[in-house]
Amino acid sequence: MPASIRSNASEASTVDSDTEPYTNGNRLHNGIKNLSVRPTSMDRRNSSPMMPAFMTSAPGKVIVFGEHSVVHGKAAMAASISLRSYLLVTALSKSRRTITLRFPDVGLDHTWRISELPWSTFQAPGKKRSYYDLVTELDKDLVQSLQPHLEKISPNSPEAQRKVHQNAASGFLYLFLSLGTQNFPGCVYTLRSTIPIGAGLGSSASIAVCVSSALLKQLHALSGPHPDQPAEEAALQIERINRWAFVFEMILHGNPSGVDNTVAAGGRAVIFKREDYNRPPNVRSIRDFPEFKLLLVDTKQPKSTAAEVAKVGSLKKSQPAVANCILDAMDKVTESAVSIVSGEDFDEDELDCVRPLGQLFELNHGLLASLGVSHPKLERVRELVTDSGLGWTKLTGAGGGGCAITLLKPGHSRADVTELERKLTHEGFEVFDTVLGGDGVGILWPAVLHNGTDEEGGEEIDEENFLKAEGALILDKLVGVGVREKREDWKYWR
Repeated sequence: MPASIRSNASEASTVDSDTEPYTNGNRLHNGIKNLSVRPTSMDRRNSSPMMPAFMTSAPGKVIVFGEHSVVHGKAAMAASISLRSYLLVTALSKSRRTITLRFPDVGLDHTWRISELPWSTFQAPGKKRSYYDLVTELDKDLVQSLQPHLEKISPNSPEAQRKVHQNAASGFLYLFLSLGTQNFPGCVYTLRSTIPIGAGLGSSASIAVCVSSALLKQLHALSGPHPDQPAEEAALQIERINRWAFVFEMILHGNPSGVDNTVAAGGRAVIFKREDYNRPPNVRSIRDFPEFKLLLVDTKQPKSTAAEVAKVGSLKKSQPAVANCILDAMDKVTESAVSIVSGEDFDEDELDCVRPLGQLFELNHGLLASLGVSHPKLERVRELVTDSGLGWTKLTGAGGGGCAITLLKPGHSRADVTELERKLTHEGFEVFDTVLGGDGVGILWPAVLHNGTDEEGGEEIDEENFLKAEGALILDKLVGVGVREKREDWKYWR
């Protein structure tokens, strides 16, 4: 759950200078407002959008250490990965009073008239929220008021897919109506993601952070980011984004832990611990967490988180002394990992520094396997990596299938990694080249990339190109945030 940061009067002043062209609904024309000469109907042109297209982005996450033990009150480490979601916000002309949510990766495309949304319910006394509020539970009346506006979504889709669409739309509308007003500009919100859905990689939280940051930016509730921004101010912006992303997650998951959205908003890594389920968890950021080269391997083996959690619970009940010993050992692994990466002399480019962390990868996996949550496909991934000599591998998430992560050794050969990826792919696994511990939420305002040149203007990311981008590498190349593309036009709250 997002940490509480007290609001104060200064929060209301965090208005972005780069969004002022549509402040209060006024547009400037050649520096002159309210021209006295009214154009004739033949001279009039269509209304212009009220703001430039812009984009927000947030990473996925992996559990690095502490799977399952975290369920039993132990510490776990989660960190961001460079697989990301991207939200392109395109303003419509002033006369077009609609919002569209377009999520082509799951087949969602739906439009609502702004005036027909349940504003009266969301703005009723005692219901209206401010952008700096801490919301820890959903309002049942507000959730219920959304239902008529969800019923018409994807009527011809299979029920399972329709449910996914309605959940995503529900989270989006809850935030839009909580944060926005009826004067909000008509927009198209187009969402793309390189994060596999349902693989335990925080895809929904990444989307939640994209939506939260975009709406808050439109509301002028975010300052920066900029190179000279004080750390305290950046932390406040991240917390504000995180709070509303958590609300989105509550819509989707009911009682989320808050760790996924915290990593997606802040990036790097966090230590997460929940000793009492009647109280908020303790989430502590590791702000100096290094960036590591990581292979993420999806075994494509379906898994059930609930079944794997129940399996460990059953073992703890039948063999309490042994199971508790294993869970305690996993807690020590997490503590040791924090100590290693936080050391003053730690260098992620030195093999002698990284090797102890790699050993903890293998120790953690061995402990998880002893709890019975590994799978033959996960063990096959480990076997192929071990034979290559390129790194250390463990399962991530609930186990029983799902994904494995490999911490690559510093100085590895790109050709050798490519050959390993070929072998993994040949056996039916899906391989992602990623970075562990990178930036959190970022923004591209306007949605223009200069591609390393000093030329005036730049390459605009328009909606058509964004929709046409096929695959993670093509999407990364277009927007410039992934493993191989890191353009300076993107800004991050750090």
